[in-house]
Amino acid sequence: MGRWLIILGLLIVFAGLFWPWLQRIGLGRLPGDIVIERGSFRFYLPLMTSILLSLLLSFLIWLFRR
Repeated sequence: MGRWLIILGLLIVFAGLFWPWLQRIGLGRLPGDIVIERGSFRFYLPLMTSILLSLLLSFLIWLFRR
């Protein structure tokens, strides 16, 4: 369990470091991501990006466990 938490933490750090590069390829602004802007208020819910990342991570975990 501890090893998986460390791996998850490292993945989050790497995602944070590479986020500007990931936005250039379109990750974070996919169709299905919800953006609400009203005046100085901005709400962003990356729904489709979250689903895509979840599928990718699930596939990678499945692949490594085989």
